[in-house]
Amino acid sequence: MPKVRSVFLSDIHLGTRACQAERLLEFLREHPAERTYLIGDIIDFWAMSRSICWSQAQNTVVQKLLRRARHGERVVFIPGNHDEALREYCGIVFGDVEVVDEIVHETVDGRRFLLIHGDQFDQVTCHHRWVAILGDKAYDLLVRTNHWLSWGRRKLGIPGYWSLAGYAKRKVKTALNFIFDFEESAIHHARERGLDGVICGHIHWATIRDIGGLTYVNCGDWVDSCTAIVEHPDGRLELVRWGEPAAPALPVAPVDVPLAARIEETQEA
Repeated sequence: MPKVRSVFLSDIHLGTRACQAERLLEFLREHPAERTYLIGDIIDFWAMSRSICWSQAQNTVVQKLLRRARHGERVVFIPGNHDEALREYCGIVFGDVEVVDEIVHETVDGRRFLLIHGDQFDQVTCHHRWVAILGDKAYDLLVRTNHWLSWGRRKLGIPGYWSLAGYAKRKVKTALNFIFDFEESAIHHARERGLDGVICGHIHWATIRDIGGLTYVNCGDWVDSCTAIVEHPDGRLELVRWGEPAAPALPVAPVDVPLAARIEETQEA
């Protein structure tokens, strides 16, 4: 199986019902890499403070990433706002996984990209945390509603996957304005540092595009769109949309095994 040079993932949101862990495992199996960058919101501590849903597939995702690190692949974890509690461990290596606040990645063709989660460019998250938490709960409600809609579509024999949250983002003008402002802020930050672009996550809106001569890259997410960025051996960046995500079966009950035990079990694997 051909190996890509780098894989960039963000917004997996492990610990939630919405996490598309099965699809992510399929992607990881098909994309061995020299280095894997986990660009924030990998574990959703915000959602887990309300309830934990830690499936076997999610546990396997953690095992697979740790196994990659043990086998010599470089794995770098950049915490986001949903797993910001891990930011105090930046500069430390856990199980061969590097934890950093940000990092500059150089592609084969010499371009230098800032890798950062992106909540730093979100004025709501930075200055109005209660609004961000309220928005997170509203988004979670949309995702839960979407599970029921997907179940109904399957019962009616309607093919394909339709995302209610994605539809809302495309239709709400203020949401689109927020996305454009976020992208401009990220590129402005990269330009000030003399870099060629930025690779981030946070807004669940996957894209690769030129903004004022610099390259803006967003990994998307593994809740709604199931997207990732890969760097090929020639330095080319590609946005991969991993099929049509399948909604998890209903109902989904939280596991009764404490999270700490799951992580400990993972590290021993």
